[in-house]
Amino acid sequence: MRGTLMLSWILIICLSQVAVQSQYYSKSRPYHPRPAKVTNLHFFMHEHTGVTAVVVAQANITSNNSSVPFATLVAVNDPLRTGPEPDSEVIGNVQGISLLAGSNASSTQYIEFGFNTGKFNGSSLSVFSRGEPGLAVVGGRGRFMMAKGIALFNPILINATNVIIEFNFTVIHH
Repeated sequence: MRGTLMLSWILIICLSQVAVQSQYYSKSRPYHPRPAKVTNLHFFMHEHTGVTAVVVAQANITSNNSSVPFATLVAVNDPLRTGPEPDSEVIGNVQGISLLAGSNASSTQYIEFGFNTGKFNGSSLSVFSRGEPGLAVVGGRGRFMMAKGIALFNPILINATNVIIEFNFTVIHH
């Protein structure tokens, strides 16, 4: 018992010395934020059902006859292109998940638009939002550090195997 008490006192003294000797939080530096920039981006997402967008999980509901059933989780890895044509230049890709949870095929999405060519090579924009009327930009990497903004979209083509969506981003970043 006496040994335990002595060990407790030694630990208390050692811990108090660590707090006194610590310099980690002792110096403050002024905050100098970089000026905010506004960037407008325009590109197209090309999705091929079953190839670049795959159903990961789906609820077992027998009464739903919709082409996009309620409670479906889809993983996406779609190319970003400069135009709606299938042979237009690839500038990046979209990766993420989409949860189809509404009765009218609405979805909640977490997707990241990554760029691998040009001025924004190595940068990305993160989106986490419900799909209507636009998507909320909630962050970014690289040139889009601390991004916020909106991504408006316009479906160009939707059929059983292909989806082409036009995106117009307005992003404020540092």
